[in-house]
Amino acid sequence: MKRDERRGRTSAGGFTGVTRALWVEEPAVRFRMPDPVRTAAVRAVIVTAVTLIEGMVALLATLADSWLAFPMVIAGIASTVGATWAVLDVWVTRQVHNQRHGVVSLPSSTARRLRRERRGARRAARSAQREEDRAAHAAARRRDGERAHTRVERSGHHHAAHSAATR
Repeated sequence: MKRDERRGRTSAGGFTGVTRALWVEEPAVRFRMPDPVRTAAVRAVIVTAVTLIEGMVALLATLADSWLAFPMVIAGIASTVGATWAVLDVWVTRQVHNQRHGVVSLPSSTARRLRRERRGARRAARSAQREEDRAAHAAARRRDGERAHTRVERSGHHHAAHSAATR
């Protein structure tokens, strides 16, 4: 039984039309690696592949009693050190990226503490600005109120309006 038949569709032999889209976008299971980490990982894969090839050539050269066996064993040992270094480079690059960009989510993380401090400083600055704005607004209201009050007193209408309101 073919895959399409298991799904309840007609198989390619009884093709009657397109039963599904040619390209179906699926959500990524994991997030994309950061560029420096991906570069280090590609480098590590290439170095590891070359090391495995050198190891295979060294093995085959040894079995064939070739003069190339000894140089290939030495090159294989050197490449093993290089491959180990490349894999460690991926790990170190990932750790450095996580620490620099605040990806680490441990409670004791330096990145989290720094973010919390920056957030607190921003909140304090915003609240200080709000207080400053409130004080300036209140001072402007007091000034406007005093001006209006002195204008009324000078014109003499204040007493007449007050006495009319109290009658």
